[in-house]
Amino acid sequence: MRVLGLISGTSHDGIDSAVVDWSLSDGVLTGVVEHTGEEPYEAALRARIVAALPPNRVDMGEVCALDTLIGQAFAEAAARAPRAELICSHGQTLFHWVEDGRVRGTLQLGQPAWIAERTGLPVVSDVRARDVAAGGQGAPLVSYLDLLLMAGLPGRSGALNLGGIANLTVREPAIAYDTGPACALIDAAAPPYDEDGALGAAGAVDEALLAELLAEPYYAKEPPKSTGKELFAPGYVKADLPLPDLVATLTALTAETVAAEIRRHRLDTVIVSGGGVRNPTLMGMLRARVPDTRLLTSDELGVPAGAKEAIAFSLFGWLTAHGLPATVPSCTGATGARVLGTLTPGSDPLALPAPLTEAPVTIRFA
Repeated sequence: MRVLGLISGTSHDGIDSAVVDWSLSDGVLTGVVEHTGEEPYEAALRARIVAALPPNRVDMGEVCALDTLIGQAFAEAAARAPRAELICSHGQTLFHWVEDGRVRGTLQLGQPAWIAERTGLPVVSDVRARDVAAGGQGAPLVSYLDLLLMAGLPGRSGALNLGGIANLTVREPAIAYDTGPACALIDAAAPPYDEDGALGAAGAVDEALLAELLAEPYYAKEPPKSTGKELFAPGYVKADLPLPDLVATLTALTAETVAAEIRRHRLDTVIVSGGGVRNPTLMGMLRARVPDTRLLTSDELGVPAGAKEAIAFSLFGWLTAHGLPATVPSCTGATGARVLGTLTPGSDPLALPAPLTEAPVTIRFA
């Protein structure tokens, strides 16, 4: 079954897409990645999204407008991708409501009806809400894919995604959580991002500021836990430093908070993905802090590092269509595994494959 996955992450710079043809045989799920792509948001829409993010306040009229405009942008991205049989759309996270460590709700905008109308295909959407309703964090959902990818690795292994927020999945015991910022604060200091890590490489880490930032209470919380730009907002860091020094310090913050968790779990191998993989300064700082851990990119396992989350949402669409849960309760904190999302029919009567009774135990990409 060919499924198009669509997502815009915490960097809110555009829409990532991936078309994967999935097939299951003897417990092995094979994915043929037929397309990956990225469609930047139009400047005016991205500016409205940024203006709506915490700590800013918006009225319901703007929420309605953004739901439509983001939905239309996703619809155009879907229309330009190769044809699929099903679409799974994450949309754009506008708010992740956390109180006392518990997620009370999560809001992803991007009305799926526009995607269904534009493409004629059924759409799975609102994917995080069911896990939240079951007592989970609604994140990191990518832990389901991570655990399948790690099934054949020797020793203690983990999977790390360096997007706007960094999340880590550990195989044994199976847990996953957001470690803190990955590129979110770096991007806010040097928008749209520190290309090739050049600013971070040119600056010097301010050890006093770094120590102050490392005192953030979030890092000491036990998983499961999740966070976002509700906490690590663009105005989170206020410091009178030359820009290269500020970027270097924020890069070191990401490297140190991630490395602390890798050391905590004594991981031998970590699969790394996300936009942060393209920042050699960040990766160099991370390697220096975990010299005994093998860091390999997801590309080496057939999963393009920049498209991993879009591929994951393609997988979630396939699982939902076949009636299979796509969550790992020990990773999200939910009371049980859940089939995710809501379905918007396409132009034809909604017809789903026969439900499967057994989930895949491993995954490979051809």
